[in-house]
Amino acid sequence: MPLPYRWLTSLMLRYNGSSLLIDCGEGTQVAVKEAGLGFKSIDVLCVTHFHADHISGLPGMLLTMGNAQRTQPLTVIGPKGLTRVVTALRTIAPELPFEINCMELGEQDEFIEINGYHIHAFRVKHNVVCYGYSVEIKRAGKFSVERAKEQQIPMKLWNRLQKGETLELDGTVYSPQMVLGPERKGLKVTYCTDSRPVDSIVQAAQESDLFICEGMYAEKEKLAKAKQYKHMTFYEAAELAKRAGVKELWLTHFSPSLVKGESYMPQVREIFPNAHLGKDGKSAELVFLEG
Repeated sequence: MPLPYRWLTSLMLRYNGSSLLIDCGEGTQVAVKEAGLGFKSIDVLCVTHFHADHISGLPGMLLTMGNAQRTQPLTVIGPKGLTRVVTALRTIAPELPFEINCMELGEQDEFIEINGYHIHAFRVKHNVVCYGYSVEIKRAGKFSVERAKEQQIPMKLWNRLQKGETLELDGTVYSPQMVLGPERKGLKVTYCTDSRPVDSIVQAAQESDLFICEGMYAEKEKLAKAKQYKHMTFYEAAELAKRAGVKELWLTHFSPSLVKGESYMPQVREIFPNAHLGKDGKSAELVFLEG
C-alpha cells in the first residue's frame, strides 16, 4: 500500500525521447511528477499483473497523459485479460485524445520490439498470473569506413546502412552486414516483482546492467510468510542476482511493516555485494561501453 513516506513500486525507463513505464499503482503519477519526469513521452506501459497496487493508478495516469496533449497511441502490455481490465478501469477515463493498443501475453516467454526497446516478458510465480520484464537497448557493430570504401559503397548510403537499413541502388543491394562489425554490448534492465525465486528470472536477468527485484521481507524469520504469499526475501533476491551475473541489484516492493531496511543490507551484500535499497525517485543513467 502507498504510505505517507513511500509510493508504490513502479519503474520508468527513458531512451531516445521515449519513455517506458512498468506498473502503475495508486499515486504513480504523483511519484512521476515528484521525480521531475513527464507524461507525454510515455509510449509503452508494461503491467506485471492485475493486483491493485500495480494497476489501480491507470485511469488517473491516462487522464494526465491526455491533459499533457498526448495524441500518439499508447501500447499497453500485460497478461491475458488485459483488454478487459483496461476497458473496465477506463469507465472513469472514457474520453482520451489517443488510442490504446493492448498486447496480451499468454506464453511463458514473449519478445516484443517497440520504439528501440527489445522487451522480454517472462512468466514468474505469484498467486495470480504475473510477468517480469527484461528491457534491452541493442547496439549494432561499429561502422567500418575501410570496408565501405573497399566495396565501393556510395557514401550517401553510409548513414542509413549504419542505422540497420538494407538498401537497393542501381540494381545493387547493400546490407548493414557489409559495413558493420560484430554487435557490441548494449544495455539491459530486468524488473521483477511479486514472485517466488524461479529459474525463469535468472535466465531472463542474465548479465543485466541493473536488476530491480522485489524484496518483500527482510527478516529471515519471515521466509515462511514469503512462501505462503508467493513473495521473496532480500536474501533470495540477492541469490538470484548472484546466479544471473548482474552488475547491480536494487531491492523494491517492501512490506509496509519494514523499517530500517538498511540494517539488513550487510547480510544481503555478503551474498551479492553490489546490492542497494530502492527508494522513491532513485535513478541511474546507463551508458554504452566505449568501442
